Amino acid sequence: MAVTSYSGAEQYNFDIVKKFSVMALVWAVVGMFVGVYIASELAWPFLNFDSPYFSFGRFRPVHTTTVIFGFGGSALFATSYYVVQRTCQTRLISDGMASFTFWGWMAIIVLADISYVLGYTQAREYAEMEWPIDLLIEVVWVTYLILFVGTIMRRKQPHIYVANW
Repeated sequence: MAVTSYSGAEQYNFDIVKKFSVMALVWAVVGMFVGVYIASELAWPFLNFDSPYFSFGRFRPVHTTTVIFGFGGSALFATSYYVVQRTCQTRLISDGMASFTFWGWMAIIVLADISYVLGYTQAREYAEMEWPIDLLIEVVWVTYLILFVGTIMRRKQPHIYVANW
């Protein structure tokens, strides 16, 4: 009789954790670079090249969104996907949904940054994204909720750890 055993790589979906972790670092570098650039614009105003696209007012939300949502959000996704799998001792319920949350979240950051540079915002601090991007955020977060709760419901560990509350 053959015994089926899973290696750590097959038992858990660490691919999605790696993707979010790497992109968290990428967004951190991009966000900090933009922050240094706009700080430099304050010291040397000629760096905006007399173009509205390079102005401080358009690049500041790029910096904050990239750092908060790109770096912070990606790090939180990576952490939660790692923790829910390890504490529940089961793989995520859907690799496709996990992949959708990754690509959807990356699209949100890129679309938001492009829209800011083009001057499209809601003019609300830390909530500047236009409504179509807000809707995409909702779709990604609802997908994440289904994936997270579904994984908890399918757990092999009878105890639900505080980390998953």
